[in-house]
Amino acid sequence: MAATRAPVLYSPQLLALAVELADHPYDREAIALGRARSRSCGSVIELSSAHDRHLDKVGLKVTACAVGQASAAIFARAAPGMDAAAVSEMFSALASWLEGDVPSTILPRLELLEPARHHRGRHEAILLPWRAALDALSKPPAPR
Repeated sequence: MAATRAPVLYSPQLLALAVELADHPYDREAIALGRARSRSCGSVIELSSAHDRHLDKVGLKVTACAVGQASAAIFARAAPGMDAAAVSEMFSALASWLEGDVPSTILPRLELLEPARHHRGRHEAILLPWRAALDALSKPPAPR
């Protein structure tokens, strides 16, 4: 009987996503700032946006495992232009995806995080950038 191998959580493709975060530097002077922290693993994502009604020139400061970093990179490419309603809708879709209710096609490159679905302890890290975006878009603009 042939043994089946579980998908590798930290694949080279997932690890490569972390490098993309360098393309999205955090700007503490941006008009919209948000932060999210995972209660389960302690990961933190800080987000900056040049606009307070939709995401624009997104910057990220990520202190997270490779799964959290990969999720942030996927977010950074998909989120520009999204307003709070669109971010909230994607957050809900991702929560459903994590439960196995929707396919990974809801977001480009989400299939790279597919092995993490089986690790409930990583779910909050996957959702963190979306939480940080909701935080940024729900506050009044930062004073200048």
